Amino acid sequence: MRKWNFCAGPAVISEEVISEVRAELLDYKNSGTSIMEMSHRSETYSNIAYEAKEDLIKLLHIPKNYDVLFLQGGATHQFSMIPMNFKNLTGTADYITTGAWTKKAFIEGSKIMDLKNIYSSEDNNFTSAPNIEDLKISENASYVHYCPNETIHGNAIHEIPNINKPLIADMSSSILSKPIDVKNFSLIYAGAQKNIGPAGLTLVIIDKDFMLTGNEALPNILKYSEHAKSDSMLNTPPTFPWYVAGKVFKWMQKMGGLDYFKKQNELKAYKLYEFIDNSHFYSNPVEINNRSIMNIPFILSDSKLESTFLSSSEENGLLNLKGHRSVGGMRASIYNAMPLEGVEELIKFMDYFEKKYG
Repeated sequence: MRKWNFCAGPAVISEEVISEVRAELLDYKNSGTSIMEMSHRSETYSNIAYEAKEDLIKLLHIPKNYDVLFLQGGATHQFSMIPMNFKNLTGTADYITTGAWTKKAFIEGSKIMDLKNIYSSEDNNFTSAPNIEDLKISENASYVHYCPNETIHGNAIHEIPNINKPLIADMSSSILSKPIDVKNFSLIYAGAQKNIGPAGLTLVIIDKDFMLTGNEALPNILKYSEHAKSDSMLNTPPTFPWYVAGKVFKWMQKMGGLDYFKKQNELKAYKLYEFIDNSHFYSNPVEINNRSIMNIPFILSDSKLESTFLSSSEENGLLNLKGHRSVGGMRASIYNAMPLEGVEELIKFMDYFEKKYG
């Protein structure tokens, strides 16, 4: 029996999608082989890949002057690939540090080019985030990098900034959670294992003109332009995660697209935050305006009860609520595939636990 999975990633996938994958796993549409055994160059798989790409373009309303790449290496690989490609523009870029992942992106990128950390909320344990339009952007910055949703610390920048520099965003834990205006970005990247599908796939959505300013001296495998020329098949792609992602995109369209998921995600988060805020036993450390809709950390008034909370929650079918090891506490990740019912079951348990131990 499936339980409620609140893991930050690899994360919950729609049961409907998993059932479809299971039905096709041994023999994909009478091809005689599993999708995992199929050549990425075959006509059958090429159609799967093309359809997934087109469905993503429809979901996000991606303009024609953008390329969509299905790559390997995770979002972490992009921490170095981005500066490698665009170091040649001015040799520097601005980074906004609002959590563990943007901090890592800055550290990795600094090994390649002279980066400027123009904002950091590390002093308050990454419990806030700025209005980027209020920050002083460097005149010579090749681009500005930020993360709209920090998975570990559960803080977010909800409004897309309007700046006169190429804007790059790590959307690993927020992509497809609501509609966005893609044309405000020069590059979006996202690991798949949160709102898209299994780990192993990374999406890159990149403005073609920006892509063509990339460093031509790089090996081909590191150049966005070469991946684009090869339709993301410069080398063997992560075929199975790409296939599952295509299933997820179709499921999302069937459910009502990004407008539907925006409403559902906001409702789930509202209910959980409302319960936490009305409790004297639980608390959320993030500034209200920067609270994440996807990843909700919470702290017990008595930290000694954490292990009891976790073991008891698992016994009640609520999985992976332990906060990240660098932060502690609890964290509920409530991505698209987590239904409202799951959040309501979590609230019921939290209420029961507070009454018993509070």
